[in-house]
Amino acid sequence: MPRRPAFAPAIAALSALLALTACQGSPEAGQPNTTAPSTASSSSPAPTVPSTPTTPGWTAEEQAAITAATTRYLAARRATEQALQNPAQAERTELERSGNGGQWLTDVIEDITFFRDNGWYQAGAVTLSSPTVKTVRLAGQQPEVTLTSCIDSSAVVVRYQATKKPVPLGPDNGSRHLAQARIVLAPGSDGRKAWFLISETGDAKC
Repeated sequence: MPRRPAFAPAIAALSALLALTACQGSPEAGQPNTTAPSTASSSSPAPTVPSTPTTPGWTAEEQAAITAATTRYLAARRATEQALQNPAQAERTELERSGNGGQWLTDVIEDITFFRDNGWYQAGAVTLSSPTVKTVRLAGQQPEVTLTSCIDSSAVVVRYQATKKPVPLGPDNGSRHLAQARIVLAPGSDGRKAWFLISETGDAKC
């Protein structure tokens, strides 16, 4: 049976298929560019995109941060999933451009490389519930928004590129998990500040 990759840091949506490991996000979102072939398109559907969460009591500045961070979170998850659906064409710069950063990006690249080296790809798409805002911290050098969402990976299957058959990954711990995502405002590789998903953790059922 093939080795089960440490997948939770890269995409919690595949928790139904792969063993989960917790990761800590890096305070730095920008990463050096190491480009691979372009991932301009993917035939598989993208994750369901929920509406931006709103909560009475947020200031205008906080709500603007929530909206921007949520948009980037969904874009980052979508780009990660598309890269795993077509690992041979995945490109680091596109992942960064979509909002992937810090340790999360490092783990994503490792998983893409593992898929590419073993001739695997992801079939199907995850479904995300509408994110709930847990915390908003705008003071300090690095503003941060923490979101929680229920991720359903029941439609996701890891397959062999050559045969399209499912990869035997062994036991799983269910297809629906509550994930907590940290999104920070930090300089990207181009020097401009943007919101970056730097970690996504959680193994509780939802």
